[in-house]
Amino acid sequence: MNTLSVRARFYGHPLPFLVLCCALASVYAWGQALHVAYDTDGTITINGKRTLIIGSYYASNKYTEPKPKEADYRALAKAGFNLVHGSADQLDMIHDAGLMAWVTVGTVDLKDIDGSAKKLRQKVEAVRDKPAVAFLETVDEPAWTWMKAEQRVPAEALVKAYPVIKDVDSNHLLYTNHAPTNLVSTLKTYNPGTDIVACDIYPVNPGGLKHSYALFEDGQQGDLNNQTISQVGEYTRKMRRVAGPDRPVFMVLQAFAWEMFADPMERREEKILYPTYNESRFMAYDALINGSNGILYWGSFFTPQPSDCWTGIKRVTRELADLSGALAERDAKLPLKLTYHEMGHSGDDGIEWIAKMHQGKLYLFTCNAYRYPCRVTFSGLKGWTSCEVLNEKRDAAMLPVKDGAFTDTWKRFDVHVYQLSR
Repeated sequence: MNTLSVRARFYGHPLPFLVLCCALASVYAWGQALHVAYDTDGTITINGKRTLIIGSYYASNKYTEPKPKEADYRALAKAGFNLVHGSADQLDMIHDAGLMAWVTVGTVDLKDIDGSAKKLRQKVEAVRDKPAVAFLETVDEPAWTWMKAEQRVPAEALVKAYPVIKDVDSNHLLYTNHAPTNLVSTLKTYNPGTDIVACDIYPVNPGGLKHSYALFEDGQQGDLNNQTISQVGEYTRKMRRVAGPDRPVFMVLQAFAWEMFADPMERREEKILYPTYNESRFMAYDALINGSNGILYWGSFFTPQPSDCWTGIKRVTRELADLSGALAERDAKLPLKLTYHEMGHSGDDGIEWIAKMHQGKLYLFTCNAYRYPCRVTFSGLKGWTSCEVLNEKRDAAMLPVKDGAFTDTWKRFDVHVYQLSR
């Protein structure tokens, strides 16, 4: 049995952390480099096993522990993460904690292709055999320049770097994150220079923020008309248009408050707004339901600890990890029909969903992208006789299923996960 097959089993089911660490320590003793690819629906495969990616750009934070320690990486693993950004000197520690890593290696300089390509090869050679490495990254947000239309790093640089990197290391995928800006046609020009297409979007915003780096004049980061947290799903669909149906898409979500980037002397306490647990849970599922193959978090380094925000995110990632076996499956094709019931609002298309078959059970992952409540009947579930609501505190966790249908109510930006049995 290969390394990641064993590892994924543990990530897919809740285990005592001590047992998990012991098991991973045994598995990783082999220390073999990972073979990373992707399936025809964009799902990442690790040594051949379909894997949901749950990652973080940081393991520590600037206020209490700027330099990450092994305990920080182990805390990520305990919370369900399986990926973290790391430098070459951190890879052994990341591996020992039972995590995978992605490493930034840079790209070529179009003014000195031969010289820069040589340096790029050396950077890749230095990390390619490390057993923690899953992905390599060239440049973050290359198409985006703040308040300008020009691309900061031309697509040609990434396209020319791609064969250089692959010639040295064909076992790992290249990852490119884009800002929530630029035309689909512009972003597509970067596709020949990467394997994984990502986008960062941080929509929890109190409004009235001062015009500053990464924000537009109106104080918002994203430029869609929809400025609610459901823009995460819209940007996911945009990136799926960029990537196409086969290439992996990752979404980078918010783990910080925008006002914390202001000068401490000018910081306004009333503008410090972090994502709540419910908001983080919605944004994660909104991304996955709309086509993301992985969820990453940025900004926790700038969030003081202890933090309700980070605690809430870890609850979400633990839930995703416990359901990762189902979430990594291919979408189930079902003749589902949604019937909306009158709630006094206009929305009749707010409920988004995906269905997955896993170990003989049907999982329905749903969220309400509408800003008002919805009540909906799911029908077309012939043969399924029981429906359990997962990870919610309800008086009754079981919903009645009659003639292949059940009915439920979603609050604003609500999430319901259902496990159906025959």
